[in-house]
Amino acid sequence: MLYAFISQDRPGTLEQRLAARPAHVERLQALKSDGRLILAGPHPAIDSEDPGEAGFTGSLVVAEFDSLQDARDWANADPYVAAGVYENIVVKPFKKVLP
Repeated sequence: MLYAFISQDRPGTLEQRLAARPAHVERLQALKSDGRLILAGPHPAIDSEDPGEAGFTGSLVVAEFDSLQDARDWANADPYVAAGVYENIVVKPFKKVLP
């Protein structure tokens, strides 16, 4: 089943986010290689694809997992969690309708 991961960054954690990004992206690449990643990306803090020092407010990932618990376990092991970037992660089932 598909699951949506809606993450919120702690304010003022841009440096930690940038430092942990390579490990975070590596995990997403593994999901992509397994054919389980639907989409992934951050939420810029301002109306710009490159927010610079304004940073990001969180992230959205949609990916396939065997169960909600597996999805939650994967989310909790994210490098952004270990680095203190994510303040909160909501994981919930997702039904893709379009496209």
